Amino acid sequence: MNLDQLQLTVSHCTACPLSKTRTHTVFGTGDKNASWLFVGEGPGAREDETGEPFVGQAGKLLDQMLSAIQLNRRHLVYITNIVKCRPPNNRNPSTHEARQCEPFLTRQIALIKPKIIIVLGKVAAQNLLKCDNSISSLRGKLHDYSGIPLIVTYHPAYLLRALPEKAKAWKDLCFAQSVMKSLIQSPLSVDDTSQSTD
Repeated sequence: MNLDQLQLTVSHCTACPLSKTRTHTVFGTGDKNASWLFVGEGPGAREDETGEPFVGQAGKLLDQMLSAIQLNRRHLVYITNIVKCRPPNNRNPSTHEARQCEPFLTRQIALIKPKIIIVLGKVAAQNLLKCDNSISSLRGKLHDYSGIPLIVTYHPAYLLRALPEKAKAWKDLCFAQSVMKSLIQSPLSVDDTSQSTD
C-alpha cells in the first residue's frame, strides 16, 4: 500500500467516533520522500474544513519555523498528525482514538522513511514515545522511534499562547539541524548525540 492508497483507506475509516463528526480526514501533506517528518496531535477546525494539516495561525507559525531552518512544506518536509480526524472542540485525542489511527501513522512513517522526526507538542510526543513524561523532560534530548532520531518541541498553537517559549523552540530546531547534519555526514546512533539543548 503506497501513500495514495493509504490516504484513500484513511478517508473511509470509521474505526473511532471521530469519523462521525469530521468534515474531511486530514492525512498529511508534503514531500513523499521527505527527510524531515513533523507530527502534530490532530486537525483543528480549519484543517477539518480543508483536509490539509496546519493551515490556520499555528500553520503559519510552523511555516515560519520551517523557513528559519531553510525548509518549506513542499520540499524535504512532510507534515501529519497522530489522529487524522478532528477531535470535537479541538480537545486532545483520546488514547482510544490515537490507537485506532496508530497503524496509519506507522505506515506513513515506513513509506516516507524520514531521516528525522520532529514531534510537535506533548500529546504527539507521549503517543509516539509511549510515555507520560512532560514535554519539558522530553525536550532537548534525542529519542529513538524505530531507529529514526526523534526530537520533541512545542506545538505551534502553544507557542502562539506562550510567546516566551519560542526561544526554546528555536533551540530545538537548531538541535534538529545539527542532528540532521551529523546524519548526512555520517550515520550515527541515538546514544552518540544525546545531549541537552538547555
